[in-house]
Amino acid sequence: MPEELQAAPAVPQVQASAHGPMPGTDPMESVLVIRGEIGAPNLPHLPELPERGVGSDAIGRGAQLLEDLAVDLQPYGWRLAAAPGIDARRAASALRTDLNVLSDAIGAEEAPGTELKIQFPGPATLAANLYLHHGERAVSDHGARRDLAQSLALGAVRHLQSVARMTGAERVTVYIDEPDAGAVLNGTLPTASGYRTLRAVPAAEIRGWWSELADSLHGAGAAAVVIGADAEPGTWTKLATTALEAGADGLGANAASLTVPGWELLAAAVESGSRLWLGCLDAAANPPGVVEAVNAIRRPWRQLGLPDAALGALVLTPAGGLEGLSPARATAVLGRLASYAEALNQVRVDG
Repeated sequence: MPEELQAAPAVPQVQASAHGPMPGTDPMESVLVIRGEIGAPNLPHLPELPERGVGSDAIGRGAQLLEDLAVDLQPYGWRLAAAPGIDARRAASALRTDLNVLSDAIGAEEAPGTELKIQFPGPATLAANLYLHHGERAVSDHGARRDLAQSLALGAVRHLQSVARMTGAERVTVYIDEPDAGAVLNGTLPTASGYRTLRAVPAAEIRGWWSELADSLHGAGAAAVVIGADAEPGTWTKLATTALEAGADGLGANAASLTVPGWELLAAAVESGSRLWLGCLDAAANPPGVVEAVNAIRRPWRQLGLPDAALGALVLTPAGGLEGLSPARATAVLGRLASYAEALNQVRVDG
């Protein structure tokens, strides 16, 4: 890892970024779109291309980060195995290709910037979607989910180091994606058979997984560790509190699903120095104009008593991945986010 890669204070301006998935199967096309629309001073990301097929899905790619644990693909999903199957080897090859392409693209830029964002499934989501040898979800077994969390913490460091070395990025933000953490916490995740649900995992155990991962990434020089969890409002608030207690530097949330308690929690987090990764654009709908979007973001901000100067805590993202869109549509979405960020920065300066 470059010696200059180290944690630093949060960038005091609004930035645009996005989650991993992009449309199509050409990694160079995706990289050029991302870096063209949300390059510096925004926060470009390493793309995922799930339309390439098996191994380029989020779980298949996330499983490649596990240290000393292998997976193979079964009809019901990815399974922990003694040795990697052919699909797992393809997934690892695709990840190497994507990193090489990103490195080549950055090397060809005159002013590539110093920041990059990477994303992968967190320990709760991996444990919910990886299966044991007998076909049940790994999250059903205390020892298995503990081993997964420890393995991911080790492998995430290796991945961070590889990304930093290959791209030369000085500040790498790591976004931990936890779409299934709510189901794991509430005990609503179905068993493999679908006839019942698995037992809930205590919040303290999830906090331990996240704390181990965040500590490992911070120790390896991550500029920031962000945890984004999808859940119904009450559960999301509990998960967000758990993430902050675990040492996350930022939280991911979709504006459309936030309630008053959620906004209040985020306001307190912002005042304490955390960043808010706000999903503010539904990629499937017609995007609002700049004035409308800025007003929609500032409205709860003002109601909470937050000053315009604190808008720099925001990172604006789509509400989800961009897979399934046309390349032109994905380009337009990223460009619109960049325009929102620019407008909010003007408000922040003027305010």
